[in-house]
Amino acid sequence: MRDGLPMMERYLTAGLPGTGGQIKVRYGDFLVEELPLYDPCGEGEHTYVRIEKRGLSTFSAVQAIARELRIPARDIGYAGIKDAQAIARQTLSLLHVWPEEVEKLRIPGIEVLWISRHRNKLHTGHLRGNRFTIRVRRVGEAALPQARRILNLLLQRGVPNQYGMQRFGQRGNSHLLGQALLHDDAASFLAEFLGHPCAEEEEATREARLRYEAGDWAEALQLWPSAMTDEPRALRTLIQTGDKARAMRSVSRRMRRFLLSAYQSHLFNRILAVRMGEIDRVQEGDLAWEHDSGAVFLVEDAEAEQPRAERLEISPSGPIFGFKMRAAEGEPGRLEREGLEQEGLSLEDFRLPGGLEAEGARRPLRVPLGKVELWYDEGLMLRFDLPPGSYATNVLHEIMKEGAAGYSTE
Repeated sequence: MRDGLPMMERYLTAGLPGTGGQIKVRYGDFLVEELPLYDPCGEGEHTYVRIEKRGLSTFSAVQAIARELRIPARDIGYAGIKDAQAIARQTLSLLHVWPEEVEKLRIPGIEVLWISRHRNKLHTGHLRGNRFTIRVRRVGEAALPQARRILNLLLQRGVPNQYGMQRFGQRGNSHLLGQALLHDDAASFLAEFLGHPCAEEEEATREARLRYEAGDWAEALQLWPSAMTDEPRALRTLIQTGDKARAMRSVSRRMRRFLLSAYQSHLFNRILAVRMGEIDRVQEGDLAWEHDSGAVFLVEDAEAEQPRAERLEISPSGPIFGFKMRAAEGEPGRLEREGLEQEGLSLEDFRLPGGLEAEGARRPLRVPLGKVELWYDEGLMLRFDLPPGSYATNVLHEIMKEGAAGYSTE
């Protein structure tokens, strides 16, 4: 993926040295707690259950609870997605399940914290935010003043709102696959989707990719682990038809949507990197994001609006490109157009066939950091709040400067 946009910056706090260190050494080193948008009222057809999960993704936890209660997974609602590499406390809603049934749940890795009732199902975004408690190991107490200086700057200027590496999949190439999808480049898609072995994958998966690259397609098909469905389906279609475009289209719609979203996220990150040094300043033509409401408005007088930006009431927004996306104007709009042109794209190109069309949206270039606490206990201890959809490791990225793998919440 080429980076044609100039002057990209990695850190908002580039002038301050990082602490180094390591995160997620143990499960207890990373805790995320949902901050609910509302409390259950105590009555209704949905049972709300607060769980603490370890070693399970939200999807895995939902599937396990659905199996145990013998209900469809679609009847379980949740406000955000939490991955397996942390302790996570989050609330689920269960349709037509009595609290007494939930109390009997005994699932490894899941503890029930409380149970109540409410009238509606939980949906993505029914969150006020998330609270993180994180230990950074392999640093001394001398890291405290370093971290404090960085946190003070983030409190003042906001946290860069880029998408973390988790957004781009285990192999870090989901955006490349999304790019190939958008350009209808089946040859590049299959080379990336079925080839290019990755050290982080299981041995059988790496060998399957090597066999594919060597042209031993039948042998590769036999090697794919049973837990993986999209890759062997695409390869089987390719073997049966010899049609690369058809093989690409055989990948599940859910997977293709994820890959396209990863590409949109990559393009947003590139725009943010260009504007990193001034993410706390609005320009004429910006579509400013109102943090209280999530609404955007066109900035016509930057000098008049800048005091609100300094109070972190508003922020410049960046593009999640799509055919319905409202584009910025002025200099911010020029930057967005150039970013698309360097990819050989227009907004209309995101109107894909087969139900894959991407409408687009705006996303703030920064988010406010809340309720910061800092202390030392077998490592650097951090506690802070972020809005939903933000990445805790954007804070760690600034503090440590290296070594903070992506962790997000929705």
